[in-house]
Amino acid sequence: MRLFKLAVLISFIFSFQLFAQIENLKTHSQMNLDCKKCHICDTPTKANPCLVLCPRNKIESVRHSPEEGPDNIVLNEIKSEKDLYQPVHFTHKLHAEMSLMAGGCSTCHHFNPPGKIVKCITCHNTERSRADISVPDLKAAYHRQCMGCHKTWEEKTECESCHALNTTKKSKLVSKPSMENVHPKITIPTKIVYETNTEEGKLVTYFHNDHTSLFGLECTDCHTQESCANCHNQKPNFVSSKANEDEHARCSSCHDTENNCSKCHKNELTKPFDHFAKTGFALTGFHATNDCSNCHKVKNKFTGLKKDCIYCHKNDDGLFDHQITGVKLDETHSEFECTDCHAKNNYLAKPSCADCHDDYSFPNEVPGEKVK
Repeated sequence: MRLFKLAVLISFIFSFQLFAQIENLKTHSQMNLDCKKCHICDTPTKANPCLVLCPRNKIESVRHSPEEGPDNIVLNEIKSEKDLYQPVHFTHKLHAEMSLMAGGCSTCHHFNPPGKIVKCITCHNTERSRADISVPDLKAAYHRQCMGCHKTWEEKTECESCHALNTTKKSKLVSKPSMENVHPKITIPTKIVYETNTEEGKLVTYFHNDHTSLFGLECTDCHTQESCANCHNQKPNFVSSKANEDEHARCSSCHDTENNCSKCHKNELTKPFDHFAKTGFALTGFHATNDCSNCHKVKNKFTGLKKDCIYCHKNDDGLFDHQITGVKLDETHSEFECTDCHAKNNYLAKPSCADCHDDYSFPNEVPGEKVK
């Protein structure tokens, strides 16, 4: 009898799993997908799904800081003809720091599934002869990534710039880079003042910290696909005074730069953003440390919101969710009006218990229980 029950139980579990798989397959089949877009074989299985490599424009990139990666990497997967060159000592941390002003990690790691750093050799074959000529071999991939930037920076690309000859074992780069071979620390400015050539409103005050700390912009939202030469005029440590050709292009994605010039162009320095002066809503308490995006849900669109607390803080019944204050009201107090404890709707002042209780005072007594 016990064996019979066990058999029935196993049969039920197997049937349930099979039913779940059928349901999943049914859902998958209804997605109107071409199997060949994801699977390269005719009969993919769970053990061997035959998944194709995703194209660049559909890759989900994961951001990493330069400190998370190695300081230096030795590139020695390719054997040069007649062994002319030594392996290349690649200063990974230095290049990772510089990439923050361009495409980030995806500049080189353009096939990079979440949570995993994929080596170049995973996709790029060391042999020049390959079945898919749309994917460059490893040597070509390395040179594609390196030569563009180095040509812009040095105006020429000699092999010895990266490679050390076997005869001398020296290159223009340090053969074994030291820990000091990193980019000097960039100090993030609080504000930048631009002097323009406009007849009216010659000064533009750009508050850098507001755009990054308050509005949540990433560096790459403004600094896109920039090279070292954009700041350094072809020579290390020499900062170019050449201004960007079109400053408005970066601002116009958020601001109306065609019909509202006076918003940025003024004859005197602009004061920092004041939420109360602009909106009449003072950012105090938790709101002072809250990110703008927590209230203004649409990125870069800071439209007006209602000042009533219930506009943002309401429970499933559409009433004010008092738990947001750290106190969950009990059944008695949940029936009260807000003004019964908060006189004149002043929520900055300490709530009063005096209208109902002679010897109660907040926060010694609370109208419910404290919650995190």
